Amino acid sequence: MATKSVFSVQRIALLGLLTALCYVSRVIFQFLPNVQPVTVILIILVLKMTVVDSWIVAILSILISNIQLGMGVWTIAQILSFSILVGITGLLIKPFINQIPFVVMVLYAGLTGYLYGFIISAVQAPFFGIQNFWAYYLAGLPFDTMHALGNAAFYVLLAPVLGSILDRFDVKNRF
Repeated sequence: MATKSVFSVQRIALLGLLTALCYVSRVIFQFLPNVQPVTVILIILVLKMTVVDSWIVAILSILISNIQLGMGVWTIAQILSFSILVGITGLLIKPFINQIPFVVMVLYAGLTGYLYGFIISAVQAPFFGIQNFWAYYLAGLPFDTMHALGNAAFYVLLAPVLGSILDRFDVKNRF
């Protein structure tokens, strides 16, 4: 008797499509500093599927898009930042998602823009030999604000649509 694979063809195809969606959205919105729907796509993905699925999409979309947008030490910081955000969402938000009002989720999506920026700054500052972390971090707050506002707007737009699409994904493929 054959064992069932954890990664079905359907699941791999869905993760591939979501990775492509993240890649395309990063490239399309590159002209707006820090405004892109990747964070929101990952939040929705972890809420509808799993943390592992979100980590796969996060890592692949950053690696693939940075081939075009520019690969560097920031790639490590981006992967680490998205991994932490996905983990936090999976641990603290997902168990209570049915009790959390939509407007609170919009605010959470915005907050993740600031958290992402803080993590990026904390990881990159030592790489670049920056002695005054807080000056470096505060200089990036306008970009984090753009990320936060973009996340809130993208959550309002994408959560109903992408959430509905992911709800149709076969329940037996959720781990």
